Amino acid sequence: MNTRISVSRTCLGLCTLALLGAPRTLAEPKIPDEYKVNGWAIGCQAYTFNRFTAFEAIEKTAAAGARVIEFYPGQRLSREEPNLRVDHNASDEVLAKLKAKLQQHGVKAVNYGVVGIPNNEAEARKVFEFAKKMGLRAVTTESAESINLIEKLVKEYDICVAFHNHPGSLDRPDYKVWHPLYIAGLVTGRDPRIGACADTGHWTRSGIKPLEALRVLRGRIISAHLKDLNEFGKRDAHDVPFGKGVSGIKECLDELKAQGFEGNLSIEYEHNWENSLPEVTQCVEFVKNYGK
Repeated sequence: MNTRISVSRTCLGLCTLALLGAPRTLAEPKIPDEYKVNGWAIGCQAYTFNRFTAFEAIEKTAAAGARVIEFYPGQRLSREEPNLRVDHNASDEVLAKLKAKLQQHGVKAVNYGVVGIPNNEAEARKVFEFAKKMGLRAVTTESAESINLIEKLVKEYDICVAFHNHPGSLDRPDYKVWHPLYIAGLVTGRDPRIGACADTGHWTRSGIKPLEALRVLRGRIISAHLKDLNEFGKRDAHDVPFGKGVSGIKECLDELKAQGFEGNLSIEYEHNWENSLPEVTQCVEFVKNYGK
C-alpha cells in the first residue's frame, strides 16, 4: 500500500487554524539586512560542502554570492588543522578561528544543525552556549522528546529552535517529525521562537507538497533547508538548481514572503558533491532575481 501522504487543502485550513491560529510576528532575533540578498537571508547549509572543510564551505558560500551559512556538527575546521572539528564541543580557540574566517569573507553564521538536543540540561546547554558564542539566530534539531527543556533554554538564551524533517512515511510510526502536522502540534502553545525548519526537499521525497506544508506551519517557520528536486515522492530524487525541479520554489518563496518570514534559507544541495558550486550559485541567483 502506498502510504505517502499529500496534505489536502481542506486539512490545511482546518488544521492550521486549530493548531496555530492566525499568523503572528515572532519575538525572535533578527538577521541584519546587510547579510541579505534581495531581502532574503539566503546562504548555504555547510553540509552541501561536506566533502570539504568548514573554511572551504565559507569560501564556497561567499563565491556563490551568499552571505549567511548554517554549520553542522562534525565538519573539519580546515585543511591545515583537519583534526579540529566544528561543533558545540569546540574550544574557544576554534571558535575564534571560525569567526575570523567568516569575517574575512563577509559571511555571517546564523544557524547550527541538525543537532541532537538531549533531554539533559547540562548537555543541552552546550548547544545553546555554542550558539550564543557564535551569535547564531537559531539551532536546528529533531529532538522532539526534549521540547520542555528546549523551551526553557530558548527563553533563557533568546535563541530560536527549529524542528527539521527528514523523509518519512506511515510505515515508520516511530519517526514523526517528517510530517508538518506533527510539528504544528508539537509547537502549538509554545514560545514563538520554537517552530519548524522547512526542508522542502525531504517533504518532496515524502510525497508532501512543500507549499502545502508551509501553509500548515504558517507563522511557525523559523528557517528552511531550501531544495528543488527532480522527482516527486521518490526517495532517490536528487537536487537540481532552483526553478528546474518539482518542489515549487517560486511558490514557496511567495508563501514565505506572505507569512513575513525573517529566517535563513539554507541551500542544502545534496548532489554533485565534489563540484556543486555552479549549481549552488544558480540557486542564489534564482533568489537574487525573485520578484524582478
